[in-house]
Formats: sequence, C-alpha cells, structure tokens
Amino acid sequence: MLNTIYSLISDILRDGSYKIPEFTVEHPKNSDFGDISSNIAMKLAGVLKKNPMLIAEDIRGKLLNLNKPFIDRIDVVRPGFINFFISDDYYRSMVQKLLDQGQHFMKPEPEKKTIQIEFVSANPTGPLTIGHGRQAILGDTIARILEWYGNDVTREYYFNNAGRQMQKLGESVYARCLELQGKEFSIPEGGYEGEYIKDIAADYLKEKNGKLPENPADRELIDFASDKIFKIIRETLLKLRVKHDVFSNERDLYTSGKIDEVLTLLRERDYIYDKDGAIWFKAARFGAEKDRVFVKSSGEPTYRLPDIAYHREKIKRGFDQVIDIFGADHHATFPDVKAGLEAMGYDTSGITVLLHQFVTLTRNGEKVKMSTRKANFVTLDELTDLVGVDVVRYFYIMRTMDSHLNFDIELAQKESDENPVFYLQYAHARMNNILRHSVEKGIDSYDDGDISLLTEPEILDVLKVVAEFGETMELCRRTLEPMHLTSYLQKLATAFHKFYSVHRVVTEDLDLSKARLKFIHAVKTLMAEGLEILGIHAPLLM
Repeated sequence: MLNTIYSLISDILRDGSYKIPEFTVEHPKNSDFGDISSNIAMKLAGVLKKNPMLIAEDIRGKLLNLNKPFIDRIDVVRPGFINFFISDDYYRSMVQKLLDQGQHFMKPEPEKKTIQIEFVSANPTGPLTIGHGRQAILGDTIARILEWYGNDVTREYYFNNAGRQMQKLGESVYARCLELQGKEFSIPEGGYEGEYIKDIAADYLKEKNGKLPENPADRELIDFASDKIFKIIRETLLKLRVKHDVFSNERDLYTSGKIDEVLTLLRERDYIYDKDGAIWFKAARFGAEKDRVFVKSSGEPTYRLPDIAYHREKIKRGFDQVIDIFGADHHATFPDVKAGLEAMGYDTSGITVLLHQFVTLTRNGEKVKMSTRKANFVTLDELTDLVGVDVVRYFYIMRTMDSHLNFDIELAQKESDENPVFYLQYAHARMNNILRHSVEKGIDSYDDGDISLLTEPEILDVLKVVAEFGETMELCRRTLEPMHLTSYLQKLATAFHKFYSVHRVVTEDLDLSKARLKFIHAVKTLMAEGLEILGIHAPLLM
C-alpha cells in the first residue's frame, strides 16, 4: 500500500513543469494520524514557493477525485502532512487473499536473477565458533529471501587450504601425534591447542598404523586434518539448516594457474611492479593510501591476490549479482580486491559486500572469551545444543548486521514470552490449537465464513499488520537485512496475542465463529510463511 500511495501522489504531480523532490510515504506511529502519512507538501513548499498547507489541500482534492475505493478518507494536518485512512474493507480483503494465495501472498513477479552468495568461508583449522554462526545464519536467510523473490541462488563457501594457517594446523596435529606416542613434543608457536586436535591425531595414527611423516608440515597430514575439520564444519551447518551448493578453495586457484593469470594480466596492464624482491600492486591509482604487496620477497602471495583471483572466477561464471558476507574486520580488504578486478578491466558493479559486526556471548552476565588457537572458545555446536536451532537462527538475525550482537544465553533458554522465538512460535501454535478446537466443537468447515463480520478493532489491527507483509519483504530485499522480517513477525504476533486476550474465536454465534476461524487460518498461514523464510520451525503444539 505504501508503494500504491506513493505512485498515486507521484502521478498527479507529474506535469513536467518541475522535478518532484524526494518525499516519504510511511506508517505513522500514532494511528490518529491515519494508516499512511506523507510529507510531500512540505517538500514541495520550497519548490513551489507556497504554503505547505495549501499544497497539501490541493493534492488532497486531486487524490479524492480519483475515487479509489480503498481510501476511506484523507486528512491534512499542520504543518502540511497528508494522512490517509485506508478502508476496513481493504484490510478485511487480506483474509481471502491470504487463503487464496498461501505462500505466494503478496509475492511479486519472479526476478529470475542468478545470484551467488558467499558466506561463512571459515578456514578448516577448527570447529565453527559463535562468531561464525552470525554469518552462517545471515547468509542463509538472505539467500532464502532472494529465493522468495524467484531468484536462482547459489550458496558458496570459499576457504583457504594453502596458507600458513594450514601449515600450523599440520604442525599442531603432528605434535599431538608425538604426545600420543609418548614422545617429546611441543605445540608450535601460534598453533592450535583444542581437544579436537588430539582427536584428529588419534585418527591419523590409527589410519597410518602409527607411522608419522618426516615433515610436520607434510601435505598429506594437513589434508587429513583439514578434511576431518571440514566434515565437522559441514555437519554443524547442516544441523543449523544451512546447506552450501558449492565449495571453493584457495589451493585450486594455484594448481589451476588462476593466480598466475591474474599476475600476468595486471603486469600486461602495467598495474604491478617489482621492488625490493616483492611484487607490488599500484593500489594508489584506485584511491588507496599506498600501493599493496601482492607477492612477498619470500615468494609467498599475500591474501589479496587469491581473493582477487577467486572473485575474477565469480565474475566469469556470469552471475547477475554476487554477494559477499564478511566480518567487520574485512572492511579494508575488499577495496583492494575491487581495485584489482577493475585494473584487469572487470565491471564490479554487480558485487555487493555486506559487513556484520561481531558477537558477544554472555553467561551469567559475564562475557565469554574466545580463541580458536588456545581452544578457549564456545563452538557453534555447543551453542546449538544448549538453546536449540530455532533460537540460534533467530537470535543471529534479530539485530541489524551493522550492530554488535549480544547473545544472551539466559534469555535464549527461557520458554516464556520474554524469549522472542518462543513468542512467535507460541502464536502459531495457539492459532493451530484454535482451529483444532473448532473441529472438536463441530465446525468442520469455515470456507463460507463472512469476512464482513470482522469488525472488531483488534482484528483490524492484526489485518493492518498483515497488509504490510509485501512492503516488509521489499525492504528485506532492498537492504538485504533479515531483521526487518523478524521485527515484522513480532509485530504480527503482538497484534494477534492482543486480539486473543480480548475475543473468543469459537462462540455460540456460528456465523461469527466461522468468520473468525477464517481470519485465524489466514494469519496462521502468514506466520508459518514468515518463519519458513527465516528457516525457523512453525510448531503445531507447544
């Protein structure tokens, strides 16, 4: 409805004599100011050099002449707001529309874009921690939103299995193998010390009959360890209902010659040069403070080079849109990747980078410290086992990604209205229970329910929220922020719980009962659809 009102206003102003300024059309917080309000008159005041109240009255008159049945009345209030009151019949029509369209309710024509979204991308050096969890759920939920819009989405996981971290992993497992054999050992500086390393070491010795390679950084040992860890990572993600379609790795970029191709292209275009035994990229040409080292004097490439090669492959695969989800610590990384791609002549306008802030886990009011290397961390598996998949998924997306997330375990474990996940699921289960109860009372069908009987303010308040579903999804799509949908579902559940506290559904009045049952069925359908998009179960009983 916001878009409809916006279009109506724009159409009556489009006479070509002046440029229409940017203006807002929104839902006012105070219902006394209508269902929708616009500031267009005040925005036009400076352009037309007229009193905004006079402009608002003129626009009001033109809108009324359109005779739109869904508009009940239009008010003008100082200093020039135009307030729209939408008809009750329009809101009541949402019931039948929802029942007819089901999961396609307010769904626009399919976008039919090919979209690649890369997320998690944690290196296989240890189990996923709660920090990785936010990215996992953000990525998967954004993918679900894009799929709701009819797009072909590829979920991708990219990991580094060729760098110094992997060497440290091999050395750490090697040290634990020596320990298990009763020999002298020492954990390498900067190595990994978690119990999972001992488990991998035991598995390796068992498979190799106790025989160790001469070199602690043996590639076979590293691959064995990384494969074991990657299996743990994938199982963790699947438990959270996160499934990637493609797994890419850095090592393949080297063995396939993609890294060398990037260096060759950049050298041909005069964007790299040799200095002090290293290879430098002319990043300053693209706005950076200084040029960047792409290959160190030791011959070891810096992380920017394989990242550029990987993104070059993404572009070559022909996606309409590429989305990268990174932690906030990557804010300085992508400008260099983007510069490298543009230096090779590639268009980067189709690449969207989303940065999320970090997660703090609190236990009994105290912050839990985490370090993958020192093994002083809470794994994502442990958190999921503690509070459940639905709670984990919801908590990770109930704040905007640019805000720090405080994961309160005490709140997450509560089975009460204080827990926002419980609050939503209980609303759905309560609706289902009402429908089940109606059958027990002998009402087998309510298809003929007369929605004109839905006149109570509490019902209309619920339906007003229902009518906002399409614009909420549009906001999610435009901003790639799932938080808008979690907030919407909370608003829907709140309106429903308020209705339920005031009105009975199944009463002695059969006609009224059927109308309300029809209403309940419609709202339950929408709540289930919203939870499905978030990847959260909609329970029938609680």
